[in-house]
Amino acid sequence: MQIIGIDVGFGFTKATDGQESVVFKSIYGDATEIQFWVDFQERSLTEYFHVTLDGKSYFIGDLAEQQSDAVAFTLDQERMVADFARLFALTVAGLFMKTEEVPEAPISIVSGLPVGFYRQYHDRFRDALKGRHTITYHSPDGGRITKKIQIDQVQLLPQPMGSLLNQLMNDSGEIVDTELAKQKIGVVDIGFRTTDYTVIDRLRYVERSSRTMDTGISKAYTVIANKLRENSGVNVELYRLYRAVQNGTIKMRGQGFNFAKIRDQIYTQLASTVAGDLDRIWSGDWDMDAILLTGGGCKELFPHLQPLVTGNIRTTPVQIDPRMTNVMGYHKYGRYLWARGESSGAPADPDPPAE
Repeated sequence: MQIIGIDVGFGFTKATDGQESVVFKSIYGDATEIQFWVDFQERSLTEYFHVTLDGKSYFIGDLAEQQSDAVAFTLDQERMVADFARLFALTVAGLFMKTEEVPEAPISIVSGLPVGFYRQYHDRFRDALKGRHTITYHSPDGGRITKKIQIDQVQLLPQPMGSLLNQLMNDSGEIVDTELAKQKIGVVDIGFRTTDYTVIDRLRYVERSSRTMDTGISKAYTVIANKLRENSGVNVELYRLYRAVQNGTIKMRGQGFNFAKIRDQIYTQLASTVAGDLDRIWSGDWDMDAILLTGGGCKELFPHLQPLVTGNIRTTPVQIDPRMTNVMGYHKYGRYLWARGESSGAPADPDPPAE
């Protein structure tokens, strides 16, 4: 049995099978005909995602940004589940299938949803992935590989649980941090669109202390994009700002703009909002043992957020991409569920949180 952890985020889609990992921008576009192709660099497959699914061809990630006439990107959860999640999840599921494997080799997937959307979209997301699927991967030289996927089991979790499970478990899905397992831990998962607040008390999910807020890092990106438009007259799509925001500079029509000072001011304001939500949501959880800061936005906000949060703060080790912590935990949880002699039937989902 092959187990894959998949996290379809608004900013990036992340996946791992425990040996290899994939990260790409959560965008897609029409697969236009490229009459001449040349590339002088060695690139990974994720930089040339041209796939056909259900009779329609797509460019995904970097290729869509470079080559598609129309690029689809969303910050809407309904549209994410309806139009994006299945395409991205099946693309990476087929990618991890080895070409020598028999067709329709069974795959088990662990994924997640923001706490506030878990109940509403749980069944739709799971049902969109389960079953038989056929996907074709096209290469620049005109070659193609078609893979038949059989997804037998799909387990969904509230997203922040992935980061805690990643800390608790080893690669075999065994709980090795027994001290952490006895504690009450708050997880702050700063994503692109949302920030999730979750409490796990001695491995039990605490519903009353778990919320989703619209305070993801995209709030800062939107303000920066507005500032750039005021200065240059150019509307910059949010998904084209990732590298520029990291560097604090961007070149537009030959002119350079340095916005590092503005970026840091916006990050400080956003961190203050996140810290205020944390104090309000967890006002009754004064007995917390530790607070785990995680998610793709954690790296940018941590220097601004740390002075505002009281308590024992834990973060992702510097050698690990913070965008990957949830999906690494998903894979470990899949190993715990299905690779330890429990694959005779799909386990029940944990009690879903309220919307």
